[in-house]
Amino acid sequence: MTTVCVAVPEKLAALIARRAAGSEPVCLYGYDLGALTEHVRAVVAALPERWRMFYAMKANSARPLLDALAPLVDGFEVASSGELAKARAVGADVPVLFGGPVKTERAIAYALAQRVERLHVESILELHRISEVAVRLGRCADVLLRVNLAGPFPPATLAMAGTPTQFGIDESVLPEAVRAAVELPGVRLAGFHLHSLSNNLSATAHLELLDLYRRKVTGWEAEFGLRCEVVNVGGGIGIDYADLDARFDWPLFTDELRRTVDETFPAHWREIDFECGRYLVAACGSYAVELLDIKRNHGVNYLLVRGGTHHFRLPVSWQHSHPFTVLPVDRWRSRAPRPELRDEPVTVVGELCSPKDVLARDVVVPRARVGDVLVFHHAGAYGWEISHHDFLSHPHPEHVFLGGA
Repeated sequence: MTTVCVAVPEKLAALIARRAAGSEPVCLYGYDLGALTEHVRAVVAALPERWRMFYAMKANSARPLLDALAPLVDGFEVASSGELAKARAVGADVPVLFGGPVKTERAIAYALAQRVERLHVESILELHRISEVAVRLGRCADVLLRVNLAGPFPPATLAMAGTPTQFGIDESVLPEAVRAAVELPGVRLAGFHLHSLSNNLSATAHLELLDLYRRKVTGWEAEFGLRCEVVNVGGGIGIDYADLDARFDWPLFTDELRRTVDETFPAHWREIDFECGRYLVAACGSYAVELLDIKRNHGVNYLLVRGGTHHFRLPVSWQHSHPFTVLPVDRWRSRAPRPELRDEPVTVVGELCSPKDVLARDVVVPRARVGDVLVFHHAGAYGWEISHHDFLSHPHPEHVFLGGA
């Protein structure tokens, strides 16, 4: 059992208080754009020379967030034509990297027409497909080969490589992929893409991972007679949802990078790219839902809220209890008795007809009353974006961007 005690930001608490005074139950996402820009500005400023930060739009592609991020990052990383269209709506000249595990000819043609910086190639067939489209359009596509390394890797929430996954080119067939990239018309091999982990929480382990990448790429340069211009090290820097105070040590991480980059990373690598999503935007978002009922079944206390995993699928997707705070709402309009719990473990569930609609389990709350509002913290990444919004056709939550237009 865990107890969560995290302060709700003042502006968000004021917004929730206003909504709680209305006639409809509170159900909203609140994004603090001021906190977002402050965090991202500091993250990017700490990077050593030659290192670039691209924002992985899959984490959250809401237009106000993209507008806030565009002046701060080096560009956007997209994984579909739809995301590319959103990036281009922000700016015709915003640098864009195009990834994703499989790309159609139409998507490749659109990416080339929209002048993406580079395409990340996930298979030898995809390399041929890019070549064919580029030749047909009279273009030359800069590409990075995404390699699925053998590992071993440090522990993380999700593994993209070193284990059977659909991502990247198996390291064992890399010679064939490099040969095709060098020989095929319409493509130019600029370097390699390596994204092996998601939600790594250790700065030291991530430094070791980057050193592995460095050794791998320099080895390939020697083996294949290459001279890379760009190496993309992916994202994978995490958030500890079980302990929000246990932050990834970005200052330690970047200080060590700055100390070693000129000594160990080849000077001809003109650009080394990160493509982070969760680490940049998670903390700026909160998901606030009103408590509609309290019941006890088979010895378990349930808090039933307006909302659930159809709005915020991250907890059930990753099988964790998401941290939340109970925001008291003193107003009680009903003549019925007001159900209440004190200092007891609770399981928070939503309004779906599914026993899997669970946001948190066995969390001790000091006090919870029907009509109070539960605020789920660090909900700015992979919350609304990955959720099955229209299951049961419940109303969507409100999305409020604090500090924006």
